[in-house]
Amino acid sequence: MRTIAFLPLLGIALLASGCGSVEYKDTNAEVDARPECAGSDPRPGEPVESWCKREQSASWSNQHKPEPVDFDGKDH
Repeated sequence: MRTIAFLPLLGIALLASGCGSVEYKDTNAEVDARPECAGSDPRPGEPVESWCKREQSASWSNQHKPEPVDFDGKDH
């Protein structure tokens, strides 16, 4: 009985996942690559330099961005 209730939910989730995309960004690699940020653990209450801030973000999009398809058969 539980599998019967689960199958429609699984189908809806699969259909909805095909309509959108998530883009994840973080600045960890850039901060680690900067020598001036190495070993500079901020103390509570002290500001962190803008180039040493570690930030993570994710953006959800359900916009369809069409890309042109090349049907001429030539490899570029």
